[in-house]
Amino acid sequence: MEGKYMKDMEHISLPPLSRVAICGGTHGNELSGVYMVREMQKKKVHQTESVSITTVLSNPRAVDACRRYMEKDLNRCFTDALLSAPITDSTPYEVRRAQELNAQLGPKGTPEAVDLLCDLHNTTANMGMCLIFYSFDWIALHIYNYIQSKMTSAPVTAIQMDISETYSLESVGKHGIAIEVGPQPHGVTRADIFNLMKEAVDLTIECLQKLNSGSTFEGGKVEAYTLVKSVDYPRDPTTNNITAAIHPQLQDNDFKLLKPGDPIFLSFSGETVKHEGEELYPVFVNECAYYEKKIAFHLAKKVTVTFPSVSVKKVD
Repeated sequence: MEGKYMKDMEHISLPPLSRVAICGGTHGNELSGVYMVREMQKKKVHQTESVSITTVLSNPRAVDACRRYMEKDLNRCFTDALLSAPITDSTPYEVRRAQELNAQLGPKGTPEAVDLLCDLHNTTANMGMCLIFYSFDWIALHIYNYIQSKMTSAPVTAIQMDISETYSLESVGKHGIAIEVGPQPHGVTRADIFNLMKEAVDLTIECLQKLNSGSTFEGGKVEAYTLVKSVDYPRDPTTNNITAAIHPQLQDNDFKLLKPGDPIFLSFSGETVKHEGEELYPVFVNECAYYEKKIAFHLAKKVTVTFPSVSVKKVD
């Protein structure tokens, strides 16, 4: 195992990362990405030095309705099973749309897929500037490290998804990141949140241009978070209605260590519910879109991720 780990840390040489997709409106009421994509399309941003850019409004029907989705959460529709499912009259719109996006930007897992897919999201939680990517995507880690080193307007964190099957839009690209910025209410645009997202997109493209120009990005270590479990709201056993809200001491304290005995909920009758179990970090606290998923917040552990140096092979 140690030998394999050391081999993984050898220098990585990649083909040019020349094709990038910037996607907004995967969730139709997360408006920073919607307006970012529309602005890039208005300015006809298709090429920046060594990077060709495709901009996509992922879920146009949901954008028009200013809803998260119409029938099914699009950002859960990019599993191999759903992408290969036969289309029938009863197929949800978002499954059809996922197959269209996979044909346009993928196909997932093939050499034809875009080199990087960057999906833009907002959260009502106080997540600041957060990047989400799948494990051992060295390019995603280098982009995270680059943004973290350059961005001074907000703290930059990352959640590394360690799961067996990828299901979200960014997994269609050879490499993928979701840029998650908050807090911002759904259906609302805040200038400060929009500008954070724009800065992260600009830095992502700048990072790829530097790689494509022949720069070697040195290996190193970064801190990230991996999800451990989800916590639901307290509920009435008869009606299944929630009986408590996020405690004021937890509200807006994403990424701040939660210790046993710390308050997490305040019931509507005035009782405090305290955290039990190990010390972990809460994320997506009181996210509006997660009420239907019965998630009050996720709990994550902090990890140190080591990544190798990378460079791009020059094309003759």
